[in-house]
Amino acid sequence: MKRVCLFGGTFDPPHIGHLHIAEKVLEMLDLDEVWFIPTYHPPHKDKAETASHHRLQMVSLMIEGQERFRVEAIELERKGKSYTIDTIAQLKRKYPNTEFYFLIGGDQVQELSTWKRFDELVDIVQFIGVERPGYQWKDAPYVKKLSIPLIDVSSTEIRQRIKTGRPFCHLLHEKVFHYIKENGLYGYRKSD
Repeated sequence: MKRVCLFGGTFDPPHIGHLHIAEKVLEMLDLDEVWFIPTYHPPHKDKAETASHHRLQMVSLMIEGQERFRVEAIELERKGKSYTIDTIAQLKRKYPNTEFYFLIGGDQVQELSTWKRFDELVDIVQFIGVERPGYQWKDAPYVKKLSIPLIDVSSTEIRQRIKTGRPFCHLLHEKVFHYIKENGLYGYRKSD
């Protein structure tokens, strides 16, 4: 049976921290693949700042050439609020010979019990919790805790850096950096 970790997020933009976490999870859990799933509209957040086709393209560029990574557009195609239970159920029907894991940040572990159809969700997928600085969580039997040395970067910080004209290229895959520049995303302005 194929073992796949699902890595959901707005990826607005996807950055080196996302890539680092995916690489470490793949290695530490001896998985076959990691699938990046850009959300259309996460139920716990405002809608993503950037159009879904741009976010999908940036994730695709970031993982290009990585055989064990792929992007899955299931939530973007479904539109509406992106509930994990709906995504997992749909993927299990589509890929019955695959064992799925679902990656969440340490900041989400305490909120997990509030997710739609939580009781059913923990029966059909193993959650992988990655520690995040500033967030502590009580052990939860439905979350496997991973300690991964993290890269201190966030999509919010990158968007702020772009808007204020501060350097940001070191926080992104080179192809994502060029895509943002070419498309004028996040208020990027070319210098005269």
